[in-house]
Amino acid sequence: MRPLTEEETKTLFQKLAEYMGRSVERLINRSDERHCFRLIKDRVYYISESVMKASTSINKDNLLHCGTCLGKFTKSGKFRLHITALDYLAQYSKYKVWLKPSAEMSYLYGNNVIKSGLARITESTPQYAGVVVYNLADIPLGFGVAAQTTEACKELDPTANVVLHQADVGEFLRGLEEDMF
Repeated sequence: MRPLTEEETKTLFQKLAEYMGRSVERLINRSDERHCFRLIKDRVYYISESVMKASTSINKDNLLHCGTCLGKFTKSGKFRLHITALDYLAQYSKYKVWLKPSAEMSYLYGNNVIKSGLARITESTPQYAGVVVYNLADIPLGFGVAAQTTEACKELDPTANVVLHQADVGEFLRGLEEDMF
């Protein structure tokens, strides 16, 4: 377990800023306790400082996970968010999309959100912005990338993609968690 390098931190913050905007600062400077990011085997973990200090007494070969896994660095150096980061993305997300009940299952099976399944979308969402996907009961289902702006969504045909799928809570049920952990 080691701290992130400056380049890794920059890459992580750029990816988080796509979904949270300037709220990334709130992840570190929380009112309850300070938190930090640590790297264990190419995976980035979000850990409170007290847990991080307590974990230093464990041998690094025996330490599998510590904190919440936000994602991992690929071999090319890019950062890929995991579904385990959804709780933090949902708290501080800048752009949101709500699905109709008829489109929830399709999304949870890994499909993109189409216009006919869109219930509402945050005003002035730009194209290719990171969005968090909710159902109508405000339960976060996953996250993705906006394929169209809010204004463009009004003129789309019902089968056009509105949100490009990146991760959803159905990944646990589909057995994709081997890649996550």
